[in-house]
This record gives sequence, structure tokens and C-alpha cells, in this order.
Amino acid sequence: MTSFEARRTPVHRGPAAWSAILPGQPAPQPLEGDATADVAVVGAGFAGLSAARRLLQLDPRARVVVLEAGRIAEGASGRNSGFMIDLPHDIASDDYTGHGSDAAMIGLNRQAIAFARQAVEEHAIPAAFFDPAGKVNGAASPAADRLNAAYARHLATLGEPSERLDAQAMAELTGSRHYLSGLFTPGTVMLQPAGYIRALAEGLRAAGVRIAETSPVLRLARQGAGWQLVTPHGRIAAGKVILANNGQIESFGFARGRLMHLFLYASMTADLGPEALRTLGGAPRWGITPSDPMGTTMRRIDGPQGGNRIVTRTCASFEPGMEASEAALRRTAAVHRCKFAERFPALGSVRMEFSWAGHLCLSRNGVALMRELEPGLFAACVQNGLGTTRGTLTGIGAAELASGVESAVTRHFVAEADPTPLPPEPLATLGASAYLRWKEWRAAAE
Repeated sequence: MTSFEARRTPVHRGPAAWSAILPGQPAPQPLEGDATADVAVVGAGFAGLSAARRLLQLDPRARVVVLEAGRIAEGASGRNSGFMIDLPHDIASDDYTGHGSDAAMIGLNRQAIAFARQAVEEHAIPAAFFDPAGKVNGAASPAADRLNAAYARHLATLGEPSERLDAQAMAELTGSRHYLSGLFTPGTVMLQPAGYIRALAEGLRAAGVRIAETSPVLRLARQGAGWQLVTPHGRIAAGKVILANNGQIESFGFARGRLMHLFLYASMTADLGPEALRTLGGAPRWGITPSDPMGTTMRRIDGPQGGNRIVTRTCASFEPGMEASEAALRRTAAVHRCKFAERFPALGSVRMEFSWAGHLCLSRNGVALMRELEPGLFAACVQNGLGTTRGTLTGIGAAELASGVESAVTRHFVAEADPTPLPPEPLATLGASAYLRWKEWRAAAE
């Protein structure tokens, strides 16, 4: 009998701040006892909930059960920066351009954004959780300004608009004199990621999807023509299964030795009071990604999104065991305080209320894992650091594959190569860690 045992379940460091700043959730409803489903989805993040929604679109009568190891929006979906990006955004490159067919990928990214926008309208998700405000690549040095210029030229070859912001425009936007320039692109949606995911889950429940929280899948086994999923307190017999658990797919034995597990770290301020807001100035909402992908991401949010706060995200660690350490969280939280002070020296009394680690899963060759793994078993995983957009896409694609539907999304991902193997340990960890430290050093002021 074909079966797969989970070697580990997700471990998170620090709170999922995007969820913590929202009102509390109802008590979880775990899976208890035996149940049946046409399709069981493992993971209730962007990929899993997008898959559930697409399944219902294709067959409104489908019995869909989503199993989430923790609470809704307290895993990776509540630990990212909330940028839903349409343009090329290869975080392993020097300036995001990457390789491959950019025009085709932009079209797919925009399809994911349109899918999310439709979900916002269908489920009355608050507008503040889905803000099509665009984003800025911030440059704090002449070298970074040149990276922005190169990226702008690349976008021009694709017919994509961008606008260079000078130092004064950056100061007026952010309230900070740290930036030499910026490159504005209009297509990014700024999410309150936990708010969007929590509201989407609520809408799907109302539409008939069963979502069981605190129900990690411990075992997955072939059962007749379908599959059986075992959780701590229940079992599901499902005709088909979609694994939408990103890097945790490796814990079931898939793509072993081929996935890079990184953690990115972030901190969020306490709610800024009236005096701090007057001192800061600038616009109430903005998002700054660094012109060098290994630099510092900054984001400001306002009251409807969970308070007037600033998020600082920088530092990465390679963790093949899929678990960040408390020591790494403490070290990076100190770095965040320094990066914040460099950009906002007048806000020295503002404290960080939250610090956390977020799990990313990448492949060396930048491909996702969206395909049929075994008969009736599908993957919507390996988002390469683009969990909001790529997760939405792979969820859509896996639902379509499971439903026998061919589309531009399925054709794209099924045609991708397999993730390439990593070097053996300890070479993989030593090499990746050295590379990350070098990239962070080179990013310097960014």
C-alpha cells in the first residue's frame, strides 16, 4: 500500500503579527472522527484556500475539506510582507529580473491577482485588506539606483510602466531621508495578508467548504481508488488530495534533497501614537521592497489594516530542518531595530511589538511543484518566496488538474522541470549560509 508519513509538522517562531493585530478568531474546529470528501486540501494558506475556491467554481457540488495544521493565517500566510506582485520578482537574482518568459509570467500573475480581487468582491472582504496601491523599489545608494535603472529598462522592453522617484519624492512618501531614489510600479496589490486569508476562509465556509484547524496530517495512504488522511483526532477518506503545504511537502518525502528552506525575519512596531505620526509624516500606506533583493523591505499600514504601524523585514537563514531558532529570531530582531533607526532616527522611542520568522521554500532552478505526484494526489507547492501570487496560482492549477481541466496555468506549471538536486549536507547548508551572508553584506545600506 502506498503511504507517506509526515516526518515533522510546522514549527513557528514568534507570533504571526498580521493576525495578532486583528480581532480574535473563533475557537478552532479540529477534525474529529471519520469524514469523507471528494477532495481534501492540506494547508489553508494562499494555495490551499485558492484551490478550495477554484474547486467550487468548477463543481459547486464538490465536497471539499481543508486541513490546517495550526490556525488560519498564523502560518506563512500571516508572516509575509503582503505584497501581491504582478511583475518579474526573482528574489535569487540581483535585480529581480531573473530568467524565462517574463511576459507569460506577468500574465499569469495578473490572473492570480484578478482571482483574488474576485474573491474580495464575492466574499465582501474589506477593501483595506486588498489595496491595489502599487509598490516602490527603494534605493539607498548609487549602486542600488543603478539596479533600479536596469530593472526599469527591462520593464520597458516588456512594455511595462514604471516611474522613478527622486529623494524628495521618497521622503514625502515615507517620511524618511534614507532613500536616494525609488522605482514605482503600479500593479502590486498591498494585502493585509492575514485579514485577506481569514476573510476568504470565512467566505468559503459559508459556501460549504469544511475547514478543520489544528489538524495536521500525520499520514497519507492510498485507500482503494482514493486516499486516507490521518490527523491526531480524525481521518478523512477522499477521492483526491491536494498538498498545498509549500515546503512541508518534503516532510512527506516528496522532492527530498531538492528544496531550499529559508526563513525570513520581520518585526512590526507598536501602534504609532499621534506624536509619532506627526513626527513621521509621509503617506499612511506604502510598501518599499529593496532594489537589491537581499536588502530591507519596509511597509507602513494604517488603522483599517490593524493600526498605524511599520514593518521591517530583512535577514535570512537556511534551515534544512524547516525550523528557525530562537537565537536567530533574537539576532535578527536586533538588526531590525538598527535598520528601523537608520530610516527613522526621529522615532527612536518607538518599540517593536512583534518579531517573527516566516518559512519560504525555493528550488535552485526557480520552479514550483504543481503537478500530479501519484494518481489522485496533486501538489501546489514550492512558491519560491512569492507565496501570495505564486501560491494563488499553484492552488488554482492544482484544483484544475484535479478536476481534469487544462488551462494556461496548468500548462505552465506542468511544463516546468523538476526541482534540481541540492548538494549533499553539510555542503548545502555551508554553501547557502555563506551565500546569504555575502548577499546581505553586498546589499549594505539597502
